[in-house]
Amino acid sequence: MTASRRTFLKGASALAASTFLLGTYLPLGRTARAQHGAAPAASFDPNVFLKIDADNVVTLISKYFEMGQGVTTGLATLVAEELDADWTMMRYAFAPNNVQLYNNLVFGPVMATGGSTSMVGSFDQMRQVGAAARAMLVAAAAARWGVPAGTITVANGILSHAAAGKRATLGAFATDAMRLPVPAQVSLKDPKDWKLIGTTVPRLDSDGKTTGTTLFALDVRRPGAVTAVLQRPTRFGATVASVDASAAKQVAGVLDVLQVPQGVAVIAKDTWSAIRGRAALKVRWDTSRAENRSSAAIFDEYRQMMSGSGLSAQKRGDAAAKLAGAARTYEAEFTFPYLAHTPMEPLNATMELKPDGAEIWSGCQLQSIDEHVAAHVLGLTPDRIKINTLHGGGSFGRRGNPTGDLIGELAAITKAYGGRAPVHLVWTREDDVKGGFYRAMVVHRVKVGLDAGGNIAGWDHRIATKSIFTGTPFEPMAVKNNLDASSVEGVVDSAYELSDFDVRCFNVTSPIPVLWLRSVGHSHAAHVMESTIDELAHLAGKDPIDFRAALLSGKPRDLAVLNLAKERSGWGASLPEGRGRGVAYHVSFGTRICMVADVTVWPTRVKVDRIVAVVDCGVAINPDIVKAQVEGAIGFTLSSALRNQITLRDGEVEQSNFDDYEPTRMREMPQVEVHIVKSLERPSGIGEPGVAPVAPAIANAIFAATGKRLRSLPLGGGTRA
Repeated sequence: MTASRRTFLKGASALAASTFLLGTYLPLGRTARAQHGAAPAASFDPNVFLKIDADNVVTLISKYFEMGQGVTTGLATLVAEELDADWTMMRYAFAPNNVQLYNNLVFGPVMATGGSTSMVGSFDQMRQVGAAARAMLVAAAAARWGVPAGTITVANGILSHAAAGKRATLGAFATDAMRLPVPAQVSLKDPKDWKLIGTTVPRLDSDGKTTGTTLFALDVRRPGAVTAVLQRPTRFGATVASVDASAAKQVAGVLDVLQVPQGVAVIAKDTWSAIRGRAALKVRWDTSRAENRSSAAIFDEYRQMMSGSGLSAQKRGDAAAKLAGAARTYEAEFTFPYLAHTPMEPLNATMELKPDGAEIWSGCQLQSIDEHVAAHVLGLTPDRIKINTLHGGGSFGRRGNPTGDLIGELAAITKAYGGRAPVHLVWTREDDVKGGFYRAMVVHRVKVGLDAGGNIAGWDHRIATKSIFTGTPFEPMAVKNNLDASSVEGVVDSAYELSDFDVRCFNVTSPIPVLWLRSVGHSHAAHVMESTIDELAHLAGKDPIDFRAALLSGKPRDLAVLNLAKERSGWGASLPEGRGRGVAYHVSFGTRICMVADVTVWPTRVKVDRIVAVVDCGVAINPDIVKAQVEGAIGFTLSSALRNQITLRDGEVEQSNFDDYEPTRMREMPQVEVHIVKSLERPSGIGEPGVAPVAPAIANAIFAATGKRLRSLPLGGGTRA
């Protein structure tokens, strides 16, 4: 990673000097991701985050990317609550790339959306924006009406003064108000006075998506633009040895064929011509430094590594001594394959070179990364890169790559094409599945002891995987003493009381690129922890929920979630033969969630009939969005829990499209019930926590139905290990 790609961690270039910025950014760093503590101070200047028109339309300038998670509605709710705006007049637009103004307060300084941090980092800031705007509007009205500010009321977007018979919209005073000084401090409403927070207001992005008017990156058509597709190596780590482009250049519509560091680009008048041209290429690859092994051989390497000492990730008490004296011990291995993100809209973006810099149209999740990557490739300074953030048709982490691979490719192609036209780089679904940056392959080994009373007596845990953060700009935040926190999260920070606990991590090196996928390390850690806890309960002859409750003693919020799940799921009721009920409890991104799954098992397949989820995410800003996120997480995870995996044969990915990497079908969706624990605690993450408990709840239900433990994912066939 070059120094220029790291500079944003030390502060970004100054932008928008004419904008008055209040407050000081105090990033919480790596601890915030797990704990989600108090929010840092930040700007709440309405001029930065709001546009109020004369017609009373209030537009939120969202610093976060909307990829279907409902962030724009959530932010607007916080603003509108304190502003006392008319919800029907709320709108949103995406902020320009400017880290000084639109910093992620949880893991900045960086303009980025991810880690389930949007509401966590904005809960105070956006309410303060609304409160400041309200105060400024009231002051402007008081000056014009000649009345004390304290006698003016605001409700549903209307300012009123009953005694003077005055009444006007917020928009009527917007111009005057925004010229006033921003209050140094503002008072926020008492939760008992909330009218919007905690209610189900209509999503702001629903109409546009329903009517087809919402603009995605794939919809962008710049005047005179050309389309590019890229032939990437079929083996990770390979490079171009030679290219025969003669046949490709004969394809109608193909304009040029260019070699770039990432592969060979075909430029054409349209997407289909570019794809046909690429198919006609003859590329010989140098695979001397490429990954040439199959999945089974890679898993064997992981196992061999785990016989070493590794890196200490957590050590409490003396696990080895307790295990030596245990009445009985449990040992198991869990394997997890590579997983692709496969968002419905494949990766794509448009770049246009201009005399003063470059402009990008993209479903952009990491603006600070992308602007630096583009600037580095093009030989520009970051302030000369303009990013137009558009809606994303899903992401699950793929659009938030810390290496900026998409924009790096686009910039390289645009530069090689000489800026002759705007370039729209398009990935096909096959590019997406075979193109890398997967959820990492992982092996866990667990050895746990039980004493004569059935209590845990020593826990030894080993994890082998490739680090996500090492070598990226986020390394200083997430890697300490070579240990990547995301490799061991969900284990070292388990909510359970494990007094003699030894966790070690083994870093794998490989040319296969890995990336966070929705719930990151929790996507495998929760399955291991909850499968193990469930099996220990069985070995101890104890009820699985009661066994968990004993390990959560003294944690009322955790116990409340567990107990409500027990109540709402009908736990303990008998089921017909061939059906089973299983439970999983996990805490991630500050959110507590318990799932109880009911399954039916036949000799050749498993049907998930019902999942009851109970979640405590602090204040549920919009309960319907919270439920939608949990429901969506279940649908997202079912396919990888039951069947999907990315496997390699002689270094080449075997899967290619939705026929062999099949998403969850509507017919497969179980009945889902989501129950939200009412809370006034600060919000915690909700976009990712719903993923973690799905697979272990199903696996534990399968055990309840069959007596068979399925430890490795996917459950419907196992990994090629």
